[in-house]
Amino acid sequence: MNIGIYQSASALSALERWQESVAQNITASQTIGYRKRVVNFAAEMGGEILTDRPGGRPSGDTAMQMAFPRIEQSLSFKPGETQATRRELDVAIPGEGFFEVQRDDGSRAYTRSGSFALRADRTLVTGDGAVVLTDAGAPITTVQGGGNIVINPDGTVFQGGTGLGRLSIQKFANNALLQHQPGGYFLPGNAGDPQKVEKPDLMQGYLESSNVSALREMVDLVLISRAYEANDKVIKAVDEQMGKTLEALG
Repeated sequence: MNIGIYQSASALSALERWQESVAQNITASQTIGYRKRVVNFAAEMGGEILTDRPGGRPSGDTAMQMAFPRIEQSLSFKPGETQATRRELDVAIPGEGFFEVQRDDGSRAYTRSGSFALRADRTLVTGDGAVVLTDAGAPITTVQGGGNIVINPDGTVFQGGTGLGRLSIQKFANNALLQHQPGGYFLPGNAGDPQKVEKPDLMQGYLESSNVSALREMVDLVLISRAYEANDKVIKAVDEQMGKTLEALG
């Protein structure tokens, strides 16, 4: 058994997963509030290579440790840049926290995307129809012809001087434990109970862009390509060497 082939093959598999994450980041780089996928590499020990010596197992200084690449994926919750839209229903969270919403199945979810709209009944919803909640757990409903909508930095929503409620901005003790859902939503998972952000410092008329740097992702694609080529060459070289050895042995 040639360990080098298995190590390089394992590396190719890890590189493919990294490439998938980079491709996803590039595809969603223009999505409001998108959180970048991050890949971390580590070495996973796979035992020792033993040599044929009298007395059985070799001493520690002659045993060769086998290590295989292991990949771990997570999300970066670093805030993205804010972009001015001048639209009164667009809201950005410059710091920590998530908007709390209620989905069609009645479950609570959390998102960084503050691109809101009004449903036919004038209820404030997200782009795909989830109801935006107040800190009292109620929806926000506006009145036809009731005036402009103003959202204060603390999340309080006014229409024509009438208070409609305060947006629920929640945070978690450990964002890494949140469960990512399609559409840019998150569920608490093992991150614990949500905690209210007292001073979210919201920005009306702005949206938070994704925290992806397209240039950085393109550089990573080049690194992946070079690493893939290097490991592929190792596999071909070892395979060729083994072929020559078998031919010599007849």
